[in-house]
Amino acid sequence: MGERVIIMGGGVIGLSCAFEALMKGYKVTVVEARTCGGQASGAAAGMLAPFSENTAFPDDFFRLCRESLRLYPEWQQAVKDMSGEDFEYTNSGSLYAVYHEADLSALKQRQLWQNEFGAQAEIVEGGQLRRLEPELSPEVIAALYIPVESHVHAPDYVKALERACRRLGAEIYEQAGHAKPELTPQGIRVISEHGEIYEGDRLIVCTGAWSKMWEAQFGIAIPVFPIRGQICAYDTAPQRVRHMVFTSQGYLVSKRHGQLVCGASEDLAGFDTSVTEKGIARLLTWNDKVFPFVSALEPVLKWAGLRPATQDGYPLIGELPQDRRVIIACGHYRNGILLSPVTAKIVGGLLTGQASRLSLAAFAPERFSSGLQYMKEA
Repeated sequence: MGERVIIMGGGVIGLSCAFEALMKGYKVTVVEARTCGGQASGAAAGMLAPFSENTAFPDDFFRLCRESLRLYPEWQQAVKDMSGEDFEYTNSGSLYAVYHEADLSALKQRQLWQNEFGAQAEIVEGGQLRRLEPELSPEVIAALYIPVESHVHAPDYVKALERACRRLGAEIYEQAGHAKPELTPQGIRVISEHGEIYEGDRLIVCTGAWSKMWEAQFGIAIPVFPIRGQICAYDTAPQRVRHMVFTSQGYLVSKRHGQLVCGASEDLAGFDTSVTEKGIARLLTWNDKVFPFVSALEPVLKWAGLRPATQDGYPLIGELPQDRRVIIACGHYRNGILLSPVTAKIVGGLLTGQASRLSLAAFAPERFSSGLQYMKEA
């Protein structure tokens, strides 16, 4: 296939779209402002937990997340096979812990509807709960156990994606700064901040928290804005914590090399990725109420990333109505790692003209912008 695809953005979404396009035979160029995986992707905890993180009802976003979880086993193996690199993919299951009898009713409601979608969830208490997670605080009275959820080590996953893309022939250009796309009848050009020009036939925009800057150029509202997420990690024995553990305050997940990751506090800080005492302190106020042993430990790592949030909480995935050569895939907020396979499959379908079996209207890039769009067309 001779079509040339330019992808703006080398995070997990951009690299996943590149991988899928390459597997379909397209020639792919990735243009990244800084370094691949250097923003939200590399800072993520890597949880693949659509049931634990969508607690209210099964909307279109939940269905998108669940489909991506279904795709993950085959997807991650394809990335490993093509890259020649291993990365952690652990079918740990999850526990959503509660502390009060009054919370059990909500857990039971979640169990009912989530099991209709394959969660295999059960409420565990007492000795059964302690056998699953022996070091849980005695204050935890019950948990919703979901065995089908898993997690990856996000930095290694993103590195493997990049290597897989390079081995498939992708041209990847880093340190491009704020590159600018140009759409002409003859084709598409992306011009780096330093003047380098990249030419192609299709454009996929995966610029995460920076995507709003293209509103005027594309003629649609793109209400994507950065949310700073701060995370810390402790050194612990491998498997001391066996499952991903969620509470109403946050999560704890143990990685294969023994680090226990705790997240995440969130705030509006523009594009500031600095770690703050206040942000980490928010994590320390609750995590020892999940695992008391944490109170004797000091975090060995603290970091922050910018999550690309949207006005309605849903990502933007779809073609630009005014120019269908352009595909938007951004605004995945805290679910970029989870949603990378399904986003890539949707984008691959748009490239080849194959309709997705999912309902995508809720993610249409133009959904915020009818007024702006009509003004620009008038």
